[in-house]
Amino acid sequence: MNINRYVINAISVILLLAAVQAPAQGELEILIDTGIEDPLSIAIVPFGWQGAPDAQPADLHVTIANDLARSGRFSTMDEEDMPQKPTGYGQVNFKDWQLLQMENLVIGNLAQTPAGGFEIEFRLLDVYKGSQLVGFRIAATQKQLRQTAHRISDIIFEKLIGIRGAFNTRIAYITVRKNAEGEELHTLQIADADGFNPRTLLEAKEPLLSPAWSPDGRHLAYVSFEERGSSVFLQDIRTGQREKVASHDGINSAPSFSPDGRRLALTLSKEGDPEIFVLHLSGNSLQRITRNRAIDTEPNWSPDGKKLAFTSDRGGSPQIYEVDLRGGKPKRLTFDGPYFARPRYSPDGRGLTLVHGNNGIYRIGYLDLQNQYLSILTNNRLDESPSFSPNGSMIIYATAGRDGSELAAVSADGSVHQRLALQDGEVREPAWGPFPVQ
Repeated sequence: MNINRYVINAISVILLLAAVQAPAQGELEILIDTGIEDPLSIAIVPFGWQGAPDAQPADLHVTIANDLARSGRFSTMDEEDMPQKPTGYGQVNFKDWQLLQMENLVIGNLAQTPAGGFEIEFRLLDVYKGSQLVGFRIAATQKQLRQTAHRISDIIFEKLIGIRGAFNTRIAYITVRKNAEGEELHTLQIADADGFNPRTLLEAKEPLLSPAWSPDGRHLAYVSFEERGSSVFLQDIRTGQREKVASHDGINSAPSFSPDGRRLALTLSKEGDPEIFVLHLSGNSLQRITRNRAIDTEPNWSPDGKKLAFTSDRGGSPQIYEVDLRGGKPKRLTFDGPYFARPRYSPDGRGLTLVHGNNGIYRIGYLDLQNQYLSILTNNRLDESPSFSPNGSMIIYATAGRDGSELAAVSADGSVHQRLALQDGEVREPAWGPFPVQ
């Protein structure tokens, strides 16, 4: 990538992929391209319904089965292939399921309470041992039923895989479409991690870029060009109320929340060259972090809040650097290639996901910070904007599709590949949200 392209990236005018004219509406459909070899077999039996026969409010088992299948780590059984459909432990004939080489079984019941809510009971069973691995009873309102299904998926995933599930989380992303007058409309949207329940937070004719979640999941920071120049805004997701927090002369871009939610790292050029600053939100005071005539941009906080990784061309080409906020000079982290950008720490702080470029091809990689080993995880020609899931198991990113920009995801070890297809329109700049606050 030449320096002009990199300068554009530094000021957050990241219009990397050609826009299409179809309307950006509807839900994201997650499709598995590649899963792991020998996935765990599991059957999610339709839950029993303790209520009026025609009034069952949700098919919880469908959401759970889809969650687990989309992780790429499970092989789920089709309902028509099930030898029986038990809803209670005493109804399970384990030998029938063993004959089908089914390793795990999920059964449950949904009941309406006198107060108008619901109670969900489920059990995860080990078929070969003939025993229960985990079981819960969860109360929910009708609006919470789908969220509860994701919670159940998380419990099952953690019990069988050993990693906290991230099905009950959200993603943010930008869509682009053209209205009837041919004008581009940019929207900031959030959705459940499976692409359902999309919600538009903001729509503008000017570009919207770089959404970043607060650690509690209640706010998004983003860049808007609605006032001709770039400005950084904070928006309350629940109320829609927003606040402009950076609108200096020149570049205002690339916001990133600190782990405690009290600070924003961002790129400003108010003193000349693009530099990394930290904005203290309580007093609106700025702390300059980098001092170099090169372009410093795309900061990201380490999970312990002590360091920032960022992109800089101070060595002659875009590379990843890390600076300790307690003092010291930035140190270079990447050497195996002419272009590295968009660093994002893994939740455990042991590595970075980033964009690796060479000969006009840009792919998502993972850099192990302990041994400096770089793994290239994707095999497309133009991949951008990687973002870790909060459990560190998956990385969502933007890629060039046949109809423009679309989203995709890859596991941190490269074994699972997914596409998140928006049925109409173009979608870019994904950001995976945090675990919900308990």
